[in-house]
Amino acid sequence: MPQGLARLNALGTIAPTHPTVRPKDSSSLIILDRSGNVPKVLLGRRHDGHAFMPGKFVFPGGRVEKGDRRMPSATQLHPKAAAKLMQGATARTARALALAAIRETFEETGLMLGMKRAFVSAVPEGPWSAFAAAGISPDLASLHYVARAVTPPGLSRRFDTRFFAVDAAAIAHRMNGVVGPQAELVELRWVPISKTQTLGLHAITAAILDELQARLASGMRRSLPVPFYLMKNRRFLRELL
Repeated sequence: MPQGLARLNALGTIAPTHPTVRPKDSSSLIILDRSGNVPKVLLGRRHDGHAFMPGKFVFPGGRVEKGDRRMPSATQLHPKAAAKLMQGATARTARALALAAIRETFEETGLMLGMKRAFVSAVPEGPWSAFAAAGISPDLASLHYVARAVTPPGLSRRFDTRFFAVDAAAIAHRMNGVVGPQAELVELRWVPISKTQTLGLHAITAAILDELQARLASGMRRSLPVPFYLMKNRRFLRELL
């Protein structure tokens, strides 16, 4: 049994409290720094006042919003990533998922992922307007689709999350003052992957990092299958996309 799957099933049976809640499409972005001897990932600690994963270290991310479906980008998704994302999503939703990961990362960390390029069309109002003001266009081709996970049924908050990874070299602009004591993320840390388990991560975060390590060891090839974690009959399964 893969280590990530064992971590999740070690949680035991989850008592259902809201059996009819449908999972919402969401995305998370893992930023990788491979400039040193060991690869590091960017993790943020959530505010203790949050109802969902309070105080936990997580990847930046969140739900897909309407503007993500209309935001122009400098490049399109790699064909292999797009094909795997479309196992459970339309082409338009697949693109929106990737853009949501970039937007949520900016909103939570102040980091803009993309490339310098003048916009030739209007951008949606809200967070995307900051990209236009900075002249940063999202670079979808730089994203690797590395995992998918659906929150178990019966919980009050459920997400169908697609996890992307990107090299830190894709950071094109930084906005200060986003992270702090009253923000969604109260701190950011670059942590060697081998040491992330000391942070008391949620089981799914730890499982995705296990998958990422295996992917790095295999050269981050685009052709690698994408693991999909979901629960059936009160047991987590790991399927491959």
